[in-house]
Amino acid sequence: MIAMLRGEVVERGGDHVTLMCGGVGYRLAVSAPTLAALGPLGREATLHTHLIVRDDALVLVGFAAETERDLFLALLGVQAVGPKLALAVLGAGPLSAVVGAIASGDARFFQSVPGVGKRTAERIIVELRDKVGAALGEGIVVRRASAQDAPRELAREGLLELGFAPPEADRLLAEASGESAEELLAEALRATRRGAQQR
Repeated sequence: MIAMLRGEVVERGGDHVTLMCGGVGYRLAVSAPTLAALGPLGREATLHTHLIVRDDALVLVGFAAETERDLFLALLGVQAVGPKLALAVLGAGPLSAVVGAIASGDARFFQSVPGVGKRTAERIIVELRDKVGAALGEGIVVRRASAQDAPRELAREGLLELGFAPPEADRLLAEASGESAEELLAEALRATRRGAQQR
């Protein structure tokens, strides 16, 4: 299993990138955020990867962050969501926005993705709401929690691991209410969706 690749960016396309690693060029399908995160041609880059084995091809998919790969794999578990559609969903915005849309039940966010209808959008939310919390945020909090830990500090760590900048995480938690770290984190993610809708 190819878990990670590091090499020179030798080709960039609208939905793929080629890394030259030890004299071998690996073409990887990527999301729009990952493509944007990569440097220009000639720059070294590191991508987390997932290999999809099909009858007619081997498809290598690359991700700038391990959490993006985790969400991609979760999306693949949703009925009617294949690799191309999962990458399109990831391209709908920053990882925090996609996670926030799942947490807040924002079906319109997913319906804005070409190829995602109302039923698929609802499936993504229903099937991933608990899984995404466990894999990308709330689970981080639960694993680290102890009797002495402050819920807000744990929720802040969860936001930082999701890619939020420290000032933004502090602002979101200042406006969030809840007794547990899980409640605070979920409320903060919902606030990001409300803010995006108002802009």
